[in-house]
Amino acid sequence: MEILGILLMAAGGLVTLAGGLWFLMVAFEEGIGWGLGCLLVPFVSLIFLVTHWDEAGKPFLVQLAGMVPFVLGTLLRLSGSQA
Repeated sequence: MEILGILLMAAGGLVTLAGGLWFLMVAFEEGIGWGLGCLLVPFVSLIFLVTHWDEAGKPFLVQLAGMVPFVLGTLLRLSGSQA
């Protein structure tokens, strides 16, 4: 079960990373200020997401979808280490 947990965590991490990079690309396409703000300033990503949902919604949802297998893999690893 621990191997499955590691694989789920790795897959989820890669999907989340891809969504995050896609989100940054969309922000930089909107403007260098948005891109740098999303990269360096807390909460600017949230503001960008709300104000540019049409462009940034899909990358955000990809990030969110990547968190599901990551969390499941983490839970599998934790349950396997307690047995």
